Amino acid sequence: MTDPKRKLSATEIAAAGLSGWHLTGEALTATFRTRKFSTGLELVNRIGSSAEEANHHPDLALTYPEVRVTLSSHDVGGITSRDIDLAHTISGHAAGLGVAASE
Repeated sequence: MTDPKRKLSATEIAAAGLSGWHLTGEALTATFRTRKFSTGLELVNRIGSSAEEANHHPDLALTYPEVRVTLSSHDVGGITSRDIDLAHTISGHAAGLGVAASE
């Protein structure tokens, strides 16, 4: 999974071991039940910082009491290693805040 411009297969995506993330069409989605708006906002801020650093930006929806994340590489019309890497980073941010993705 080293070519960031290569669309990954469903098998490759499943092998990435992303707990709580789901393949929805040509995107990865996850919902993090933050229970508090302030925790959701902190998660969004951490995601934003990592997205800027990676120059790869997810779609985010912050509501009470959750954050919904959608990842896709629009330039290739599907999921790439960039999405997998950012999903792992986002899950790490959530874990650091004591939040898990809904199964």
